[in-house]
Amino acid sequence: METIRNVADLRVVMHRNERPIYFISATNFNLIGIDEWVRNFKFVSYIDCFDGRHPNVFVPSEIPHAEFESIEDINNYLLQHKEVIDYITKRGGRAVATFLMFDEQTEEICEELGIEIWFPKAKLRQRCDNKMETVRIGNKADVPSVPNTLAPARTYEELLSSAKKAGIGKDLVVQTAFGDSGHTTFFIASEEDYNRHAAEISAECEVKIMKRIKCRGATMEACTTGSGTLVGPLLTEVVGQPALTPYKGGWCGNEIFPGAFSEKIRAKARDMAYRFGNQLREEGYRGYFDLDFLIDVEDNEVYLGELNPRICGASSMTNHAAFAYADAPLFLFHLMEFSGIEYKFDVEELNNRWAQKEFIDSWSQVVIKSTEDLVDIVTHAPATGIYHMAPDGSVSYDRFDYHRQAIESEQEAFFLRITGPGDYRYEGADLGILITRGRVMDDEFELNERASNWIKGIKRLYLSKPLTEIQRDEAPEAGSFKIL
Repeated sequence: METIRNVADLRVVMHRNERPIYFISATNFNLIGIDEWVRNFKFVSYIDCFDGRHPNVFVPSEIPHAEFESIEDINNYLLQHKEVIDYITKRGGRAVATFLMFDEQTEEICEELGIEIWFPKAKLRQRCDNKMETVRIGNKADVPSVPNTLAPARTYEELLSSAKKAGIGKDLVVQTAFGDSGHTTFFIASEEDYNRHAAEISAECEVKIMKRIKCRGATMEACTTGSGTLVGPLLTEVVGQPALTPYKGGWCGNEIFPGAFSEKIRAKARDMAYRFGNQLREEGYRGYFDLDFLIDVEDNEVYLGELNPRICGASSMTNHAAFAYADAPLFLFHLMEFSGIEYKFDVEELNNRWAQKEFIDSWSQVVIKSTEDLVDIVTHAPATGIYHMAPDGSVSYDRFDYHRQAIESEQEAFFLRITGPGDYRYEGADLGILITRGRVMDDEFELNERASNWIKGIKRLYLSKPLTEIQRDEAPEAGSFKIL
């Protein structure tokens, strides 16, 4: 096909795709199910969530390696693993790699192996990922952040001075340039608060200093293309729930359902994502990205939160929403952008279509972390598959499956296991992801009873043994980097 002109063309191109495309990451969670839309799409993973039963997931045997400190380290390890190189070589073709995260070393390794990366350069992604730069890009696109100023805050007095000049008061939120919100967002209302986080804040040459507002988090994924920016649905965010995460303010899931936000808020967020995506294109970025929004509960004002210039934890929801089954997952447009095939399609028509409530169904996902302040070794872990909840709220394994759509009712859920037998369980460790139909939060955005039963039920299926003294030295520390 010479030119992609509509969704039907796109689906045919992906259905007939000849090039081997790989998603290389710790797990296949972020792009789960994309292999069913794209021929020759395979996952190369570090963790075998499926115990070897997923036909399109390849997991090499583990070999000695330096301690991982990031997702990039995992990907670079995988790309240098002989079994991975042999697997990709044996399958032949001009290989393509996609990642959740990668760095310049990843780019060098891929170039040596003859693997093309279908994402913007790591250097550009890192620049856009900087929270200060996100504010500046948003300002260019007339997409406002919460009232803020960008300045150093090497002392509490300097912080207050900058806030006073910006007219944003003394009850503040300070963010450093990189890192997820659970670790790099600080709430400062007094000198005591500042001193608690002084080491992290004063070390930065510039931080984002925001007026503290009472807000609700939301997220939206989009894809900037040469025809314009395609915008997915607005998702709620599950944040800082103590049953799920030990990190206050840390992301731990999402919901998607038709009445999650008013029509006015959804329309505003969609317009902001559209304009931000078009500006990103001006900056040289193209393809998939995610925007976090902060919605002021006092006046329903919508503000830009953060930019994730990549796929992210919400991608597994966006790419399985009703609009994706009606037309095509958003990630397919990203692949189209880098495929080299010409395209020209009506972005406005698709955006208007996807904005309709009929194209949004009701699903939720939560990331279940270990929340206890201890380290032990897992001796039994719940397998990936479909689980059933009895009328008394107890949870049991029902059957193996790797299709989340196999869930038949709200009494069933799909669990993707991350931490398995033999792994360390420590505070902050990702135990797994639970995906279910319907909501996991109530109208006050707290976990509802059904969600609490699911979380308790899954955690009860984990068994462990204490560490020996020798193992204790090797055990990861609480708060080790996240892998999703």
